[in-house]
Amino acid sequence: MNRKKLWGVGLFIALFFTMFLSACSSSQASDSSTRDLKDSMGHQVEVPTQPKRVVGSYLEDYLVAVGVKPVVQWSVKNASGTQEYLKKDLKNVPTIDYSLPYEAVTKAKPDLILMGTDSQVQNGKYNQYKKIAPTYVVKNGTDVSWRDQFLDVAKAVNKTDKAKQVLNKYDKKVDSAKTKLNKQANGKSVAVLWVTNNSAFIVSDKSSSGSLLYGDLKLKEPSLVKEVSKKATADWSSVSLEKLAKLDADYIFLVNSDKDADMFKDPVWTNIKAVKDGNLFQYGNDSSWQYKGPIAYTQMIDQVLKDMTK
Repeated sequence: MNRKKLWGVGLFIALFFTMFLSACSSSQASDSSTRDLKDSMGHQVEVPTQPKRVVGSYLEDYLVAVGVKPVVQWSVKNASGTQEYLKKDLKNVPTIDYSLPYEAVTKAKPDLILMGTDSQVQNGKYNQYKKIAPTYVVKNGTDVSWRDQFLDVAKAVNKTDKAKQVLNKYDKKVDSAKTKLNKQANGKSVAVLWVTNNSAFIVSDKSSSGSLLYGDLKLKEPSLVKEVSKKATADWSSVSLEKLAKLDADYIFLVNSDKDADMFKDPVWTNIKAVKDGNLFQYGNDSSWQYKGPIAYTQMIDQVLKDMTK
């Protein structure tokens, strides 16, 4: 090979490695870069552009929906455990207590902490969590829809475009479901109950499965649900058996956490309209009926169609 060709090959190799190293440097800069966001409480938070280790207790549905696997998952000891309906998506993800102890959060080594409610960071807690990792409080409260919260979570992890795709797909599913329900269950009313420790709870019309049934699917809301929802201070409100006697729902979806509850043997229960008509559909703690989010609601829609359009 003559000297001129050798010089040309050498120049090509030099340019190649320069471009390669430049690309690597650019990639590393991108991975380590940050964005400034203002959270729902007005905190200015410098969040990673591409977070790798996210703690988002009770926000897992939203995170999984946009392709982010959190480093820990929400749990409650001696109660409902974990969000079982997400177990395939959260396989091998360790649990963390719902109260988010500082030590446990530190051990998870997060590069971003997402908080689902203002109350989680009150009384000086925000400054404690902020010492562990950038802490972002997502939109929350009675006037915040699950869609708003979902999009805010997506914004925090830089997945807004993906979230919009998820919502577009979800809305198409809702429209299809409403068409089927209007044909086969038009004008029928529904209610969701949760029974645990021989006590009954009814879902609020603006929370959890209530938001799906009455908001998205536009199914008829029984008068008792309206009555309870007006005074509701949480997603689920306690309701006496005597009150349930007035429940005139055509269909009841029951999250049954107490299969041997004495109340199921009471004549008041057996004479509830939907129970008497054989339109009581039971689900366990492993179902999505107590939760919210695009994954939970997609599963619920499938179950509603299965039960109400036989």
